[in-house]
Amino acid sequence: MRKFIEVIRLRFELGLGQRAIARACSISQSTVHDYLNRPPQPVWCGLSERSGTSSVSSRALFGERQVVKRLPEQVLPDFPALHSQLQQHRHLTLQLAWEEYRQIHPEGYGYSRFCELYQRWRRKQDVVLRQVHKPGEKGFVDWAGARFRSTIRLPAKPGQPRCS
Repeated sequence: MRKFIEVIRLRFELGLGQRAIARACSISQSTVHDYLNRPPQPVWCGLSERSGTSSVSSRALFGERQVVKRLPEQVLPDFPALHSQLQQHRHLTLQLAWEEYRQIHPEGYGYSRFCELYQRWRRKQDVVLRQVHKPGEKGFVDWAGARFRSTIRLPAKPGQPRCS
């Protein structure tokens, strides 16, 4: 609203052109043109800084606020299940998975958005290699340093010297 009032003041009090007004107000020349062609002169000739900020004059200059309709929320695919299916079935592709998704949800995401959401989900997953081991079957040791010394002493077999 303040820029509008400034544009009107610069045009009719100082007599500046549209390019000069656009530079002075840091707005585009097309916006200046729209502001100057918007209302008939009696609506804004009495505007001042104080009266120009009221909601009545805003409605007279810019019209009623229009409510933006929101699109219905789209159903996200089950990415963990999709990922496991992609790993199990060699010939399953994201294209086929998306087609199946669109059969179930006709108003769902398009293919490019579907792929983008899947890749975004996949990047957030930790890479984990799970190995199943029976207790006592294997021993794993993690160390750092020059030499590893075991503190486990195995009983010596008869006829063999004990190692230390």
